[in-house]
Amino acid sequence: MKLHYSAKALDTMAHTLRVHIVRSIHAAGSGHPGGSLSLAEIMSVLFFRIMDVDPENPGCETRDRFVLSKGHAAPVYYAALAERGFFDVNELLGLRKIDSMLQGHPDRKRVPGVDMSSGSLGQGISAACGMAYYAKNSGESWRTFCILGDGELQEGQVWEALMCAAHFRLGRLTAIIDRNGLQIDGAVSDVMEVEPLADKLCAFGWDVAEVDGHDAAALTEALERPRAAGDRPLALICHTVKGKGVSFMENQANWHGAPICDEDYAQAMAELGCKEEVE
Repeated sequence: MKLHYSAKALDTMAHTLRVHIVRSIHAAGSGHPGGSLSLAEIMSVLFFRIMDVDPENPGCETRDRFVLSKGHAAPVYYAALAERGFFDVNELLGLRKIDSMLQGHPDRKRVPGVDMSSGSLGQGISAACGMAYYAKNSGESWRTFCILGDGELQEGQVWEALMCAAHFRLGRLTAIIDRNGLQIDGAVSDVMEVEPLADKLCAFGWDVAEVDGHDAAALTEALERPRAAGDRPLALICHTVKGKGVSFMENQANWHGAPICDEDYAQAMAELGCKEEVE
């Protein structure tokens, strides 16, 4: 079933997801805060407005499919699943613990609501193409969504999959690109430039739109807009800030994958308005 949160409610949910991200990574002593925080509004819009999923029946055949290709952003994925009702939110504090189902990257065999185990960058969009291809050729109407990192676009396999999706006219496939400009080794533009990104995607046969990835209303409009492109897949380039919501993490590549110490945790939670966490 789809939910119909308002833009204001989606912003509130994005804030809640950020609190869960910081809390769970601090409890784990490891994780990937930067690229998880940049996805909060995107995940809020997908799970609480756009996608048709059923927490009571995670394997429902008619559900929309979702692939987090940048699987290291699992903390925001788990937070969205928990808030959506797939499992208890208290499970989030088990992140990366040996006896927890919530490992450092999503595992479809252990986590309710996960459609693909991911983490090896470049592979998720290929799997999403397979899902969308099956749906089209089986006469199914469900949609497939795949989130990729912008550094991930340096992988050759990504472009093979993008070419495949356009060739087979997978119009119910949406690729959402987290364009925060940073990856583990620094700026994407320094490691391996991916621009002109929109032009490349267009040249590969995709319908392309660009949006502020932290504007829930704009994200909703882009994903709900009737599309003249028909059977062309949609690539949504979302301009985001890595580490969004925590001042000392914003636009800092060193927070791609780093533990959150007690001092940083206290500051982050205070900035997120959770003063009870640091008393």
